[in-house]
Amino acid sequence: MGAQHCGINGIGAVTGYGWGREALWDGLVGGEVAARPIGGHGPDRDQTAWVANVPDGGDELDGPSRFARAMRAAAREAVIDAEGRGWRPGRRVGLLHAAVLGDLELWRNFYATRGADVSVRDYLSLMPSTPVSTFMQEFGFHGPAMNVSATCASGNAGLLSAKAWLNADIVDDVVFVATDLSSTPETVLHFSRLGVAITDAEPLQACRPFQEGSRGFIMGEGSVGMVLSKRSPNPYAHVLGGAMSHDAHHVTSVDPNLTELVRCFTEALANAGAEPSQVRYLNAHGPGTQQCDRAEAAVFEKLLPTDAELYSVKPLVGHCMGAASAVEISATALGYDRGLIPAPPKVAPGHPRLLDGPTAPADGLTLKSSLGLGGHNSVVVLAPLA
Repeated sequence: MGAQHCGINGIGAVTGYGWGREALWDGLVGGEVAARPIGGHGPDRDQTAWVANVPDGGDELDGPSRFARAMRAAAREAVIDAEGRGWRPGRRVGLLHAAVLGDLELWRNFYATRGADVSVRDYLSLMPSTPVSTFMQEFGFHGPAMNVSATCASGNAGLLSAKAWLNADIVDDVVFVATDLSSTPETVLHFSRLGVAITDAEPLQACRPFQEGSRGFIMGEGSVGMVLSKRSPNPYAHVLGGAMSHDAHHVTSVDPNLTELVRCFTEALANAGAEPSQVRYLNAHGPGTQQCDRAEAAVFEKLLPTDAELYSVKPLVGHCMGAASAVEISATALGYDRGLIPAPPKVAPGHPRLLDGPTAPADGLTLKSSLGLGGHNSVVVLAPLA
């Protein structure tokens, strides 16, 4: 696997299933949907919508909002998990936080309810640097700490950035966390108007990646933390490498030529020192929209071997936007560790190599692709323990 791989040594999660890694795993392997009908949606806020919101919870000391509490809880759970698996922090532990829209609920309250007049303490809670700073203080970590954003590809982008820090010897370890709690009524309404978010049907009926009858995705929320290091004796999975590219084509549409998406897949394998023949699974972006599913299926069929299979967990956990690929990477990593790929069940005719429900993994690598709004392409190469 080469000297440049790193391990996913700890995992923490807060999702629509609830607070904690085990809630995510139990929901996925049980084939349960995280979304539920929630009131207060629609143009006049008088409709219900299927959304996988993170429920209230967390520690009040972690911040005044679900966003801050979820970020701190996921990152903390990952650190505690990694320590339980034998990891010990080095002198330079960095933090990378993937976040796109930030703490929408606090900002909405700041402008719409409190007239932009709050105490200094309350204003500081709005700053994206605050949960990062308080987390670093909690553990006494002194490596670099920053946010990264690449729309829906932010999870992959953050993971690859963390690996680059490790490869460049900027840090000894990285805590990577991706947080997106942006499925507010305002955001859901506008993604519905874009024609991609479906709010009026049960998730498995609306979101059917690589299957007939798929209409789009159910919006979700989540925060996932991971501890990345080259020094752990018992990682969940190895991150071998990856790549990112940009279509430079359109603010919402995938370039139909797929040139840059194909290049991203090809360069990810080259960066990982792997051959296409070694790939067994594509953990796809798979949002259930026609253009994204068509694009990924075309690249899958063009580049990967005939025994490779694909899946997407978005029908179950929802599309967690800026945290989506981190949520989905954690599904692969936990699946490696527990001997089960938590794929959702098929509900309609579809791609002949689409997994149908939880599946015992075969030998081989997993590619995790993520396509971000605006033209972001990203692919991460994951391997089970040898």
